[in-house]
Amino acid sequence: MPLSLSQCATLACLLEATAPKVGNVHRGADFDELTFADFVVSAVAIGPAMQRAREVGVGAAVLQAITATRTLVPTNTNLGMVLLIAPLAAVPAGEPLVSGISAILQSLTPRDSELVYEAIRLAQPGGLGETKEMDLAGPAPENLLAAMHLAAERDLVAKQYATNFELVLGEILPSLLRGQEYGWSLQDNLIREHVRLLSEHPDSLIVRKCGPEIAARTCAYAAQVLNAGQPGDDHYHEALADLDFWLRSDGHERNPGTTADLLAAALFAGLREGLLKPPYR
Repeated sequence: MPLSLSQCATLACLLEATAPKVGNVHRGADFDELTFADFVVSAVAIGPAMQRAREVGVGAAVLQAITATRTLVPTNTNLGMVLLIAPLAAVPAGEPLVSGISAILQSLTPRDSELVYEAIRLAQPGGLGETKEMDLAGPAPENLLAAMHLAAERDLVAKQYATNFELVLGEILPSLLRGQEYGWSLQDNLIREHVRLLSEHPDSLIVRKCGPEIAARTCAYAAQVLNAGQPGDDHYHEALADLDFWLRSDGHERNPGTTADLLAAALFAGLREGLLKPPYR
């Protein structure tokens, strides 16, 4: 039986949070003020809003999801995930995401922009900084898509709006499907794809919190992990552990949170399209 949009959204976020990815919170690693339980609760909280995204629109779905989350969780856990999943959830039933996402993004209204910016202020994400024009933490612009285009060079979530989700739908999901064909467990697949993304795309949250040099070092370390082998190889898993230790050695300032958000969106897409098959482990 196909999963509902609500189930796809919740399951995607749960699967992403459960996998023990380097530098992130997961079932075996909490941060002082952010725990695995917070992500579990958040995954459940956003389901109803994502189910209604086609009916209420992207902006309303984003705000409803963040409002529901912040009534249950004391800190920002999922703004990036919600910003990514909501437009995908708004694509009409039966329409493939690759062909349907452009129309959703082009149809965003000033009201969508107001509601998204309200959600951003409510979520209080860390490390946003300020820009002179269309600052995502400032007053809402008339055109949300234009704001995302301006932010695309410095933020991978915004870049998905500017590129019709090219990275999520054209790179991450196909890579996960290849891992599925290789026979990797979903957990190994997610961990490997997370590292691959880190090796090729500097994590936006690390850039904002630690600067481009640390983000570039993260990319280089991730590339070393990939070169060490495949899931199941001892050298690969040793390299994974070393990268995880380095990412956690500065509190959680080096948390690759944006990369995790992108993975959650790709998982949602794969579940929504029926491409990722159970058992989900």
